[in-house]
Amino acid sequence: MPSDPKIANFAPNAPKLTPYDKQHAVTYMRLLDAEADNADWQEVARIVLGIDPTLDPDRARRTFESHLARAKWAARHGFRHLLQHGWPKSEQ
Repeated sequence: MPSDPKIANFAPNAPKLTPYDKQHAVTYMRLLDAEADNADWQEVARIVLGIDPTLDPDRARRTFESHLARAKWAARHGFRHLLQHGWPKSEQ
């Protein structure tokens, strides 16, 4: 897994784990931890997603919300796919 994977504007919305999810598993965990700590979304966008919300507030908010929603989905449902099928093969 890349140590600092590129963040897309929107996280996947597939009904199963994707190679993007595999690359961003740490990002998802960081987002869930930040939410549990009631961290400010703007600070999380800056630190975790690498997007400055003062320069691009709309993108920062959309990207934050999309990735947090995917992190929650992965925590609730994605693990089942992981246990049944393992991580998806990387797309080359």
